[in-house]
Amino acid sequence: MAPYGPGAPPPGGPGAPYPGGPGAPYPPGRPVRIPWIARTRAELRAALANAPHPIGFVPTMGALHAGHASLIARARAENPAVVISIFVNPTQFNERADFDKYPRTEAADLALAGAIGADVAFIPSVEEIYPAGFQTSVHVGGLTEPLEGAARPGHFDGVTTGVAILLGLVRADRAYFGQKDAQQLLVVRRMALDLGIGTEIVGCPIVREPDGLALSSRNTLLTPEQRAAAPVLRRALLAARGLWEGGERNGESLRAAMLGTLLKEPLATVDYVSCADPSTLQELTAISGPALLSMAVRFGSVRLIDNEPLA
Repeated sequence: MAPYGPGAPPPGGPGAPYPGGPGAPYPPGRPVRIPWIARTRAELRAALANAPHPIGFVPTMGALHAGHASLIARARAENPAVVISIFVNPTQFNERADFDKYPRTEAADLALAGAIGADVAFIPSVEEIYPAGFQTSVHVGGLTEPLEGAARPGHFDGVTTGVAILLGLVRADRAYFGQKDAQQLLVVRRMALDLGIGTEIVGCPIVREPDGLALSSRNTLLTPEQRAAAPVLRRALLAARGLWEGGERNGESLRAAMLGTLLKEPLATVDYVSCADPSTLQELTAISGPALLSMAVRFGSVRLIDNEPLA
């Protein structure tokens, strides 16, 4: 696919073959490659009418960074057509203020996505995803109850409902999610399997800053002092990993190591630390196989999460 400008179809109109093939650059005189923008369901259908399969899909809430870039690059490497979505989903926010202040950087997002090779950007309004009279919710039991589910009631119903709609509209062969939101990845996989959606859910490694902080759109909301303190999350995870690599197999000992490290940082307020079964998210006492270390920590009003698999 070779889009030719914001909102503009390729020569020949919507549904016409894309000249140059997937990932082709702009023709001479067009120095910036921008994905073909679709803002409605009808425009998305037109954009994908002749798209080659498999289609790779990267759902995002915008404010793209190098972590998102790694997902788009993976999709580009594995599929002849790549779609991203930019949709700040109101149903997954527990507080309206958090939704309102979520960073929105559409122009920069499109430039980054296009440079890496996204062919189509679906940027719907809230009303396009949740039209008047919308009454449906997708709920995944079990996996949504601990950790983020306990801390943010209703959050995962918003995630799964929004993602289910996007997967149904794009009908991609593969969808790419970051491992930083480890619980979300498990929940979305469960949902796709249970509902027979048919899209393979692909998990991709966490991308980190040089000081270890996991990349997140929320990092931009930290003050300089909070940003300097935030790598304590990574240090806490590595403290527990170090014990595990030394032979410690008591879950409570690993949780204590994480908590002890976090409590040394005065700007950090701990929501939870966890050492859980990576398939069920139930807390472990004795570790006899793989485990997932995870945590949520607040710096003022900014809430950060991180995790580390042990296997």
